[in-house]
Amino acid sequence: MTLAPAPQARVLRIVEGDVETSDRPDLAIATVVGSCVAACLWDPLRGAGGMNHFLLPGTPGEVAPARRHGVHLMELLINRLMGIGADRRRLQAKVFGGASLRAGLTDAGARNAEFVRAFLAHEGIPLVGGALGGPAGRAVVFWPASGRARLKTIALAQADAPALRRVPPPPPPGPPPGEPEFF
Repeated sequence: MTLAPAPQARVLRIVEGDVETSDRPDLAIATVVGSCVAACLWDPLRGAGGMNHFLLPGTPGEVAPARRHGVHLMELLINRLMGIGADRRRLQAKVFGGASLRAGLTDAGARNAEFVRAFLAHEGIPLVGGALGGPAGRAVVFWPASGRARLKTIALAQADAPALRRVPPPPPPGPPPGEPEFF
């Protein structure tokens, strides 16, 4: 008897503002985050889970569309999971992102990390894994049926960091040499 090879996992890629859920064991959800956060929730008994990717916590006064706010996307993820049979009381979380990528600017990553921890604590959803904060981005793959996650850190080499901040000098005033000047 010959065994058929296992089917290749299908990978859904999400970007900022997206939410995906599934109970298919042959499906993975992937994203890349920096200061954004990807929250992965799943119900281990039901074998269903999902991932979102948010840009901002969603505090009052922010101007970005709701679909980019963590408060909106967390509720959307929970509701979609319950729609496919997950029990909110059994949900577990792994969260990734919240990096501080640009020194000297507002630390959106820290705000996102603080928000997601507080949201999960308020909702009674245990945070069982993940990676928040630090100076690097992350590529995340999540298998929603099992709750398994794979993480790859995306770091800038220290030698390259200053080159990213270099600004070319302004062009000299007037037309380039040999070009006519118009008044």
